[in-house]
Amino acid sequence: MDLISFFFFEQIAGWNSTSTVPARKMVVITSRLLSDAHRYILRCLGTHQTIVDCRIFTSISEVSHSAHSESPLGPDAFREYASLLRLDYEELIKKDKKNKMGCDNANKCAPSTALQGQTLSGDADCWSQVDPNGDFSPKSEASSSVPVEPEQSDRLVISVQHFPMIYCALSPRVFILPSEGAIAEARLSDDHEMSLSAGLPTISTGHPSDGDEIPPGAMLTAHFLYHLAAKMDLKMDIFSLGDLSKHIGKILTDMSSLYDVGRRSKRSAGLLIIDRSLDLLTPCCHGDAVIDWMISSLPRRERTTSFSHAKNAEVPNKANSTSVQHPPLDVKIPVGEALGRGWSPTGNDQFSDSIAAFMSGWNSSEVGNDSVDLNVYKDKVHPGNFMLNEFDLLSGSLVSSGSYKGVNYLEALLDRGIKDGVMLIKKWLLGTLHQDRVSTNLKNRGSSSSELLSMVKLLASNQKSFIRNKGIIQLAAACIFSLREPHNSHWNALLSAETILKMSNGDSSQSLSSQLRDLINTSVLLGSKQDATNESSKGLISFQDALLLAVIGYILAGENFPTSVSSSPFSWEEEHSLKEAVVDAILDMPSTNLRFLHGLEGELEARYGKNKIEKQETTMESSNIEDLDDNWDSWGDDPDQNNEPAYGEMQLKLEVRDRVDQLFKFLHKISSLKWKNPAFRDRESRFGSDSFSDKGLLFKLLLMVLAKYDVPELEYHSSAVGRFFKSGFGRFGLGQAKPSLGDQSILLVFVVGGINCLEVREAQEAILKSGRQDVELLIGGTTLLSPENMFELLLGASSYI
Repeated sequence: MDLISFFFFEQIAGWNSTSTVPARKMVVITSRLLSDAHRYILRCLGTHQTIVDCRIFTSISEVSHSAHSESPLGPDAFREYASLLRLDYEELIKKDKKNKMGCDNANKCAPSTALQGQTLSGDADCWSQVDPNGDFSPKSEASSSVPVEPEQSDRLVISVQHFPMIYCALSPRVFILPSEGAIAEARLSDDHEMSLSAGLPTISTGHPSDGDEIPPGAMLTAHFLYHLAAKMDLKMDIFSLGDLSKHIGKILTDMSSLYDVGRRSKRSAGLLIIDRSLDLLTPCCHGDAVIDWMISSLPRRERTTSFSHAKNAEVPNKANSTSVQHPPLDVKIPVGEALGRGWSPTGNDQFSDSIAAFMSGWNSSEVGNDSVDLNVYKDKVHPGNFMLNEFDLLSGSLVSSGSYKGVNYLEALLDRGIKDGVMLIKKWLLGTLHQDRVSTNLKNRGSSSSELLSMVKLLASNQKSFIRNKGIIQLAAACIFSLREPHNSHWNALLSAETILKMSNGDSSQSLSSQLRDLINTSVLLGSKQDATNESSKGLISFQDALLLAVIGYILAGENFPTSVSSSPFSWEEEHSLKEAVVDAILDMPSTNLRFLHGLEGELEARYGKNKIEKQETTMESSNIEDLDDNWDSWGDDPDQNNEPAYGEMQLKLEVRDRVDQLFKFLHKISSLKWKNPAFRDRESRFGSDSFSDKGLLFKLLLMVLAKYDVPELEYHSSAVGRFFKSGFGRFGLGQAKPSLGDQSILLVFVVGGINCLEVREAQEAILKSGRQDVELLIGGTTLLSPENMFELLLGASSYI
């Protein structure tokens, strides 16, 4: 049987690359554009030059490749790419044969320019060998160990097919897109004037532009939704809310008119597409959702090298090269750290050594029946590249792949608050302990963290029990980690600050601005104390947190104290004091990763270091009066001596003030979001109850839809036949009635820009509140948003500020 190597776009999933059995077939599964994944596919073929059958499955359709503005492929994209890949592979074989020993550091090989500069431009490393971190060494043991005939490329069969079902299902009813896939990373806006971020739709004005150019993210999202509906065998009635969503709905309608003629779907469903920019407040706040709470506390896997960044490394400021850098959704639960240093299910190091040997890819055929030293295999394949300790080895995820219960656990927690979620996990632990017949003695209950820790240690008392119950153990460890300091205090401090802002917003603009100024000043004070004690990670509210709270404050002020769309909701005096507080904070704090301060990081860091030294010197004992008198006469002799440093200091302050002015113009734009679209000013009038005032847009919108109220600006996208009936036969009274979204028993809601778990919980509450238990609700979004993600979108690398 032929050996098949599976190759994903991040890495080659083949541990034993030096196997004597040559690989004959290769399967590539990617959620990237073919032009982005090309260099990695070619490198894999170069490493395994014995492959004769290469099957490529991409989640991006052929039509999407041809319509994408940054793809060099045409209407027959898959066939074109197969030909171009073959051309590059033939050139690679020729160069390999010419050099015999492969590439050397002095003369690095590169494939041809068949993809018009999209292949290896921007890559400084060699193509011939891949390691798990994405770097490529100049030697290829696999290719040099097997002789390659000149006609090898002629025997290679390449096929490219569409594999649309690549998305992240958080539950049977909730899904998002891969964070490092082409759809999630594609920009959603091109107009910097009417946009806040590359990862957010444009500001909705109620009058979408009629331009032919549509952001790549909108086009890819429309094609994804079309293929998703086709795979689910659903006939969609398409509705949209927001300017960008209207474009997506139009694309979907045109595709359905072209390809769905004569198709009889089994079920009818309503598709509602919503712009994230219509409600920025909900994802910016720290809501009562246990999954959001865990994700904000737990570490995540670091991002791999951005495809778009590598491809456009020479043109970083080019508008159409902007990509959205979402953090990976791969949350790592440090089970070992949560349970305590030195812990292991067996009480010794054999368990960790076994996992280390497995992760390092040791070959069991070499071991035989004799006892072996597993430490030999831990660093055999990639010495020094793995952090092989019990904390890394026992890192888990929110869903345990070892048991089907892991999916059920996550599904049950998605619509739970923090307190209810922790109690539910305790209930699961007790049930599992009872099922395993483990005696418990929990009469003297302490804190939630200590109680969870006691139950988990009982459940993981041996290796067999640990592996069998890994799913619930990982969720309990995530709770324990999130309940510990400083994570829990940090979350609670931000939650309290947001509550105070909402309460102050009901009084006056002066009260709200005063609270914002106090939060900024408090962050500076805490920052200085942290630096003095070398505990920079222990603070409750950082300066970045204060800026995110300022965003929340301006959104609240814009809704309650509206002025014109171009000015501040605060008075000149109130905003001037806020600006001064931000300027002082920037000058007194270490350099932060803020988009509007790009280019000033070095000068700010140098100034901070200088001030730190000066403060240390002032704490020393002052010189005596005689020394002061001796130096009195020398003062003023050289008035120009310190002019240059003083001038540089003044220039830096002026530049910081200019950047802060740009920041507040950005905040003005955020505060005017609701009032940019006149039709949305009264969209909540039907649900003005205080119990609904703190709910997000999705909750209120679903209540209105299910109650069959008229929703302002909700646009229905009729098919070509429907438009014909409306415009043609409609004049004779034979037109079709506009369908109601509330009449559908299946609703698919997709938020362009991302969702958070609080919205999932509120959506389920809206279904219960409406009394429509017959409605089957599915919720999707571009990505899973947290307040930290929103900070990066609005003020970080993906911002347009």
